[in-house]
Amino acid sequence: MKQEEIPITILVAEDDPDDRLLIKEAFRESSFLADLRFVEDGEELMDYLRRRGEYRNSETSPWPGLILLDLNLPKKDGREALAEIKTDPDLRRLPVVVVTTSNVQEDILRCYDTGANSYITKSIRIADLLDAFKALSKYWLEIVSLPAEDSGK
Repeated sequence: MKQEEIPITILVAEDDPDDRLLIKEAFRESSFLADLRFVEDGEELMDYLRRRGEYRNSETSPWPGLILLDLNLPKKDGREALAEIKTDPDLRRLPVVVVTTSNVQEDILRCYDTGANSYITKSIRIADLLDAFKALSKYWLEIVSLPAEDSGK
């Protein structure tokens, strides 16, 4: 299956600037068309998804086809944001991939119970992290079928 010519928007909720840079690099190296958008905390993530404040305009804040979510975010953590997304009828179909440093079984179970579509533990080795993001982009952008843009709204 080939990726459509229109790039998918991937909304990345990540507060660490180094991790944001690695994500950008991994997607650049993967050669998949992706429009990466970044938010730095859980409140900003929900503002983007609910079209509030600076994210009101759909032309400058396109609807994401995929969310990459760190759990340890300021203001509203990723666990709370995930629960909010997956209980909202307008948002629940959005695929959410948790990408975090936590390998605690309780976090893994809670995220899957809440509706996470995947759970990835970040490696401390940069090469491993780049490989994980390349594999993630291949899987989510080339192999699976994602819901159409308006199917969850």
